[in-house]
Amino acid sequence: MINQMILLVVTGVAAGILGAIMGIGGGMIITPVLTVLMGLPIQYAIAASIIAVIATSSGATIAYLRDDMLNLRVAMFLEIGTTVGAIVGAIVTGMVPSNILYWLFGALLVFSTYNMIRKLIGKTDAAPADHPDELATKLKLNGSYYDKATKKQVDYTVTNVPGGMTMMFGAGLASGMLGIGSGAFKVIAMDTIMKMPLKPSSATSNLMMGVTAAASATVYFFNGSLRPEIAVPLALGILGGALIGSRIMPIMPTRLLRMIFVPIIGFMGIQMLLKGFGVTI
Repeated sequence: MINQMILLVVTGVAAGILGAIMGIGGGMIITPVLTVLMGLPIQYAIAASIIAVIATSSGATIAYLRDDMLNLRVAMFLEIGTTVGAIVGAIVTGMVPSNILYWLFGALLVFSTYNMIRKLIGKTDAAPADHPDELATKLKLNGSYYDKATKKQVDYTVTNVPGGMTMMFGAGLASGMLGIGSGAFKVIAMDTIMKMPLKPSSATSNLMMGVTAAASATVYFFNGSLRPEIAVPLALGILGGALIGSRIMPIMPTRLLRMIFVPIIGFMGIQMLLKGFGVTI
């Protein structure tokens, strides 16, 4: 029992650090550990992953708010699209073949990986908007943050707001229909489509993930899948890891952050494509 608790805490710390730095859920760490190493049923692993997202969001968001890293207005605006998409996905689940959805979203992740590799090869880490976006200006979505790695204040302009909202709707749809996390899609929507820098994109995604996961946690709580003996030590480790990750991310060079992100979303994209063909890895 003690060894199990230690393993859960260590897993939580690792998932919290990765989640806080990348702005994605820690399910890719937590689920294999709980199911493969500990032999727990998949429904318990999924419920624990939901708690992991909430804990990561809570721990990291506090630090990112204090550092003025996340864009609160973008988070709340895009969360509308994610929530509506999740509701629609839950309603129409089963009407669209799941393999088609896995192909679509897998292809999107692979394409986004290609775009990020292009940014790495290029001279700059991000392609800022050339001119102010009228809708983003009206909604006051533009922002700035202090980059501790370069020791410079970075002002950025948000662009292609409708495209970002559409991506958020699709991310919510995928979550509702396929039961997958949408953290990677959130970061892609802000970094690739809306031209936000990667650091505030990751920080903003952390806040959004917690809001989305909170609704799902209620369902898992009432159906009995949420086990305190699993969730409590995991959450404690994740909170500590998220605090560590939120201290590391601001001082990381953006290119290094992107180099870590590329293989993660590339793996997730390939995994989803294979699931579309009935292959699970």
